[in-house]
This record gives sequence, C-alpha cells and structure tokens, in this order.
Amino acid sequence: MLNQRQIIKDLLQSTAFDTEVHVKGWVQTTRMNPYIAFIALNDGSTINHLQIVADISIFGQEFIDKIKNTGTCIAVTGKLVESQGAGQRVEVQATQIELYGESDPVSYKLQAKRHSMEFMREIAHLRPRTRTFGAILRIRHTLAYAVHKYFNDNGFFYLHTPIITGSDAEGAGEMFRVTTLDPVNPPLTEDGQVDYKQDFFGKPTNLTVSGQLEGELGAMALSKIYTFGPTFRAENSNTTRHLAEFWMIEPEVAFNDLEDNMNLAEDFVKYVIGYAMEHCSDDLAFLENRLIEEEKNKKQEERSPMPLLEKLRFVLDNPFERLTYTEAVDILVKSKPAQKGQFKYPVSWGIDLQSEHERYLVEKHFKKPVILTNYPKDIKAFYMRQDDDGKTVRAMDVLFPGIGEIIGGSQREERYEKLHTRIKELHIPEESLWWYLETRQYGTAPHAGFGLGFERLVLFVTGMTNIRDVIPFPRTPQNAEF
Repeated sequence: MLNQRQIIKDLLQSTAFDTEVHVKGWVQTTRMNPYIAFIALNDGSTINHLQIVADISIFGQEFIDKIKNTGTCIAVTGKLVESQGAGQRVEVQATQIELYGESDPVSYKLQAKRHSMEFMREIAHLRPRTRTFGAILRIRHTLAYAVHKYFNDNGFFYLHTPIITGSDAEGAGEMFRVTTLDPVNPPLTEDGQVDYKQDFFGKPTNLTVSGQLEGELGAMALSKIYTFGPTFRAENSNTTRHLAEFWMIEPEVAFNDLEDNMNLAEDFVKYVIGYAMEHCSDDLAFLENRLIEEEKNKKQEERSPMPLLEKLRFVLDNPFERLTYTEAVDILVKSKPAQKGQFKYPVSWGIDLQSEHERYLVEKHFKKPVILTNYPKDIKAFYMRQDDDGKTVRAMDVLFPGIGEIIGGSQREERYEKLHTRIKELHIPEESLWWYLETRQYGTAPHAGFGLGFERLVLFVTGMTNIRDVIPFPRTPQNAEF
C-alpha cells in the first residue's frame, strides 16, 4: 500500500470522483448489514467523518470484526465516489484495508455514550480522540496561530522571556520554587536558613508568573514586542477558572499610553476571535449544539447568557464601552441587584470587582463588552502608572459576557522616583528588581501593555465551562498526571 496519506478534511471537499485515494485514521463507529460495513473514519483534521464502504464478501467477516471497533486504527485504499446515502457528500469504496492497531471494545474507555467532563479528565491521554476535545484542540491551535499572525502582521517582535526567574512580577508570592538543593539535607547558613548561594543559580529562583517585566525591556529597544509562553501560579485553587500552569499572551509597546493600550486590546481580541470563526466554523457549530443540549437540564440562571456563536458575534459587532472604575462602581451601587441585595459581594469604592459585578455591566447594563480603567492603586500591581489624584492607576480590564475579566493591563510607570517609592511602600526587595528600575534611568519612555490568559480566551471561544477542559493536560492542585 502506498504511504502517501490524503487528509480527510480535504477529501470531504473534493470533487475528484472515481480516483484512488489513501486515507488513515481511527474508526469512530461502524454500521453493518449482511453484505456491507459502513465505517466512519476520522484522522483529526476535521470534526466530520469520512465514510468507508467495505464489501464484507471481499474482506471477510473475521477481518471486518477486527477493524469495526471504536478506536481501531486502519489505513484504507479505495475509490472516492459521490455518496448515495444521507449524511455525507462523498465516501470511499475500499479496495484495501490495513489494520494498524486493534481496539478492545470491552476495555476501551471511550464508548459511544456521552461521558462526563470529570471522567474525561481522568483519561486525558484519550480524550483528544472525542469529537468535543478534537474540536477544542483544533480551535486552540487556530487561536494560537491567529495570535502570532496578528502581531507579526502589525510589526511586533516575538520575545522569548525566561521561564526561570528571580523576580515576582505580580508580587503575590504564589510561585513554584526551582532548586537543585537536597530536599532532605539542604545547606544552611550560620543562622539556620537555607543557603541558596549554593543553589544552581546562586539565589532563590522560581517558575515565572509573567513575562511582562522582561517584555518591557524588549519594548525599550524594539518598540513593539509580545510574549506567548507558559506561566505558573502556585495558588491552591480548585475553581473552574484556575490552573497551575497556563499560557499567557503579553504585548508591550513603547510610546503607548492607556488609550493606545485599549485600542490595541480591542483590535487584537476581535481579530483572533474573528479568525477562529472564519476557520473553525464546523467545530464551533458542533460546540454550540453541544452547549445547547447540555444546558437544557439547567436552571435558567445557570445557562449561558446567549448561544455560542451569538456571543462571539456580540464581541465582534459591538464597540467596547469604556469607563472608569469609579464610574462603574457608581452604576453598580445604583443598580437593582445592589439595591435589592442580590449581589453576593457588596459593592463599594476600593473593592476588587467580582465576576458578578463585571458580568452585570457587560450583559445587563451596557449590553456590550466593557473596558474599565483607572482602578484604585491599592488593588493593582506596583508597576502601573499612578494618576495625578494619588488614589488610582492607569490600569485597564477588558470584560466579556459569561466570563467577566479576560484581559488585564496598564500603562506602566516610567518615572523612576514614582516607581522606586512604590516598590519601597510595598516592601518589594529592590535587589531583585535593580535592572527593572535601571531602565527608568536610561532613556525611559511612556509604554503600556496587557496580559491575556490564553486558556481564558479558548474557554470563551469554545463555550466550555471549566478551564481544565481547554488545555490538553491540566495542572491543578494534587494533579500532575499524564
């Protein structure tokens, strides 16, 4: 048999009828009558299956019984023809079938029935073979490609920032330690503390929580950079929105102010969502139907605010509403849910807004995506540019329906004295950020950037409800399987 494999996605669109084709993939389902086996084959290139028609008198019942089971891997040579049956435009009349790997129908963990998401996480080595996770992974790939394409086409340079770092960009302290010291008998200093001078890097180091600080260094030379890499948080959280390992997209742009930053964020996120809608229409349609079926048994208040494709168009078709945090708090305080005590978390100036507050602004009040700006400095990171009022900073959060915050960013504090004072106020060790401070002494410039958690973007675009289901192998507390 020839090794030249043709892609099922391409064959489903082909009009080269009566030509010989060679396909390879995994059996999804098999229907049989006494004479013909109809095998649904998929190779991962599309959510749609290619029907293989196998004459039992040619291949023999014993061979057909070997290859008919879900999960079996086969190679097929045959003739591409117009399908006479309903449900598919083309099919392949098999002339040769090679069995690569059998699948035991008794022990194979993926059966024809729908499995729970919890069960699927326990078999993450197999779940990409399902239609749901195949669709998610293809959309994830498309979104990642769109990210790189957008920035490349707009003159940004891709900067690889370090995964191992000696600084904490967020100041939260929830970091994974990186060390080669003996965990049982580490070297100690005279006062009994672990002597990190004897560690591999000669000081305490961690897995990064963000590439932003190093990204700023690149922007101070290349003007427009972006990072797109893994980040890590040692936060003991088991919510549907948190992972210990995830991917972050972080552009940094010299000479941009807060207004420029908002314009970039809106244009960027609309582009990547639009790109996915254009190139993943079959997968998105499948996920929308899946979501509709899944939510039929849910209470109205637990359902998504709108169908999946409508939600995506909602982002593309509406200009994002822009207002300050202070204006948003005023709206929330006067809102009916606040007046009637329906918010779980009370609203007042100075609080970190919760998802319920953010979603109210987007879904009920403005009915469009929202960008909030100028947050209280006490709830934001040290590097954000301080406003003249002494109370707020030039921060921004982009809020989406169903999910709340999806992007967080700011204009960065480019003034040395202001930044130095803020670092001292927060008791951040200066020795770990001397290089960051120094950039404010040599050719400092206004600059701005933001961070977008890639899994949150995939979560939004796919309509999934748990972030563990949009990354191939989730890392969460007590879970580093696969």
